[in-house]
Amino acid sequence: MIDLRSDTVTRPGPAMRQAMASALVGDDVLGDDPTVKRLEQRTAELLGKPAAVFVPSGSMANQIALRAHTEPGDEAILEAGAHMYFYEGGAPAALSGVMCRLIAGDRGLFTAEQVRAVLRPANEHFPRTKLLCVENTHNRGGGSVWPLEQVAAVTAAAREAGLACHMDGARLWNAAVAAGVGEAQYARHFDSVSVCFSKGLGAPVGSCLAGTEAFIARARRFRKQFGGAMRQSGILAAGALYALDHNRARLADDHANARLLAEGLARIPGFTVDAAAVETNMVFFRTPGPAAQIVAALAAAGVAMLATGPDTIRAVTHLDVSRGDIEAAVAVLEKM
Repeated sequence: MIDLRSDTVTRPGPAMRQAMASALVGDDVLGDDPTVKRLEQRTAELLGKPAAVFVPSGSMANQIALRAHTEPGDEAILEAGAHMYFYEGGAPAALSGVMCRLIAGDRGLFTAEQVRAVLRPANEHFPRTKLLCVENTHNRGGGSVWPLEQVAAVTAAAREAGLACHMDGARLWNAAVAAGVGEAQYARHFDSVSVCFSKGLGAPVGSCLAGTEAFIARARRFRKQFGGAMRQSGILAAGALYALDHNRARLADDHANARLLAEGLARIPGFTVDAAAVETNMVFFRTPGPAAQIVAALAAAGVAMLATGPDTIRAVTHLDVSRGDIEAAVAVLEKM
């Protein structure tokens, strides 16, 4: 099976498994797991932040950030297709009692003027707007990358209004490679940043949330409250450390494979794809018939993709997919 459903399907290779098997461990809840501490320090350094905390998932990292920046009854501004709003099980309401104020972006990106347009006046009738969230790369936007100058503009507009800023950087590693800049150049515009190790980097589990020492101390309280405090989690952190050291630079290969797939799709009558819009490792394309039926037929032919709408399919490249696999997938699509 050529599995293009998501970059979350990656599996740890022998070297990563060896690193995990030989990891030094302690009790992370008691603060003495040396491998977790190394991962947190390394992540904080890469993002240019004073501190970080290791958590089981990207969704938990985002929701801890949301809770740590707000109080129940507050409001957060997000893009309408943001993962934090769209794909995290209603957690802003369920876990933090926070309202979501949505901006209709362009491929997941929005402007400073749009931020100012949704700001509420100070009035007891309204929720207090406390937080602006940016997703980079943007999943439902097609893996779109935020230009640095646009990040600077929207976060400046938020700060003018006294808002904190959080970046859902689950795929920030991809954004940094595509933009040719360091992750810290993006992160410096935000009070908190979440990053994921189990997507493009190929670790089996885990994310980190980074910010100031005071913010991370507060985040640790909510990690415990949300059930994300783990014990000998250095075994997992070792996989993430290996991923940081060995799998970041190669993300450019995934981006090249995604463009190759988009170019192949563009040649096939019936499928519609904007190949020029493929910036990272995601390809969204329109189908001539029901996407679910096409996905089922593809699976039967050995290619797994994901239907994201009645006539829309998503394919995601990753480290377990080679250029040859992409060429084979295009051949299957051509036959279909």
